[in-house]
Amino acid sequence: MNQVAFITRHAPHGTAHGREGLDAVLATSALTEELALFFIEDGVYQLLDNQQPDGIGQRHYAPTFRLLELYDIEQVYVCAEALRERGLTPERLLIPVTVLERDRLTARWLDFPTRIMF
Repeated sequence: MNQVAFITRHAPHGTAHGREGLDAVLATSALTEELALFFIEDGVYQLLDNQQPDGIGQRHYAPTFRLLELYDIEQVYVCAEALRERGLTPERLLIPVTVLERDRLTARWLDFPTRIMF
């Protein structure tokens, strides 16, 4: 597993997709030379700053995304269309990201021989 890409399209709370996916990303980073993380559809909400999931009894794992850099995960891509549709801007996200239009995001995703969705 030299090049691996993870993509998420699920909102951060209500299921374990986001938290478990992030755990998988961090664990996989030790085994790869190049790892990228993609956020599409409702997955962009995972990076939203100032989440308050305690009101619904969920663990607040979003700050863990700030550890990506420590794990040498520097390629974080967000779908520009998903941000626009949800009225979000990159400034509202927890970490710096590369915002790409859908066609460029898809092309970049396909650059990776191993692709995992969560």
